[in-house]
This record gives sequence, structure tokens and C-alpha cells, in this order.
Amino acid sequence: MKPTDLLLGCMHPGRLECGCDEAGRGCLAGPVFAAAVILPDQFHCEGLNDSKQLSERDRCELRLIIEEKALCYAVASCSPEEIDEINILWASVKAMHRAIGQLSISPEHILVDGNRFRPFGNISHTCVIKGDATYRSIAAASILAKTYRDEYMQKLHEAYPLYDWCRNKGYPTKAHREAIARYGVTPHHRKSFRLK
Repeated sequence: MKPTDLLLGCMHPGRLECGCDEAGRGCLAGPVFAAAVILPDQFHCEGLNDSKQLSERDRCELRLIIEEKALCYAVASCSPEEIDEINILWASVKAMHRAIGQLSISPEHILVDGNRFRPFGNISHTCVIKGDATYRSIAAASILAKTYRDEYMQKLHEAYPLYDWCRNKGYPTKAHREAIARYGVTPHHRKSFRLK
């Protein structure tokens, strides 16, 4: 891990700010997961960063710290069927809404990784491109979404070992596409995606 936390604490100091991010948008199989996290104002965590910049071990270690020290957090998902019905962008937003709705504390502002979102009730929000590498709460959400999704795909792998989901987590690797071509699709594949 990098030795210091270089991310910004919040956009609006003194307000309860919730960070949101998703994991699994580019996958061919499995749900898209999203997390919502509200961190204390003085939260600092060495090594905290965008989950894509971290090793699996570091993500798992940071997840424990986030879960222990966050004021509250929640993780939710949208199924492959929902993704096929409303498309991956809006399924990602829907998963974020589900996560926010499960928080035990209502946020006063929402920080969203990316550039698209739909309002959640009357709560103001700000979309931040590369927000997971900018704000602590979004980075924390990215880590939770990624680790929870990876665990889910590991369990699916046990039922469908031919697709190597324990390693590719549903992403479009060469081996994954070859397995689809050879063995066909599963109920967990996104039928609206180019699978072969």
C-alpha cells in the first residue's frame, strides 16, 4: 500500500456526505454491485485508494477498516436480468439507489463516481469523474463494492467452474469468452452483452 492517504475528505465539510461507487459494469456475467459509505469527518486510512489501484489483499484489509470505522455503509446489487432490461448504466445507478436506501443514516449530500446519476429523493448529489481516486468516501465505496462482488463471483464459480469466475470475476477475458463459446451461456450471463 502507499504509505499515506492522499485523498480529499469531503466536498462539503460539516455535512453528512455519502460516497457511492459500483463494481462489475464491464463484466459479461453476474450482478453489478454498488456501495454507499458515510465516513467520519476525521477519517484517515493509509493506503486508501481507488479499488482498481489496489491488490486483492489490500482491498480486503481496507474493507475491514472501512466497515469498522464508517458511520454507516451498505452494499446492494442489480441482477443480470435487470441489467438486460434497463441497461448497465441505469442498473448501476439503481444498485446505488438501493445501497443508499439501506443506510442507517440519511446523507445530506451524495458523491457519485462517474458522470451520470439520477436524483435520490430530495438529497443533492455531485458526480465526480475519477471520484474513486479523489474522495475518501467514494474510494471506500469502490472497495466495498469490489470486494463484495468478488466474493459473490467466487461462490458462483463453485457452481459453474468451467467459466473460471474465481479468477476473471465475470470480466471478458479470452478464457471466459472461449468457455461461453464451448459450453454456452448460464443464467448468470448478461444476454444483452456481446458474449462471444
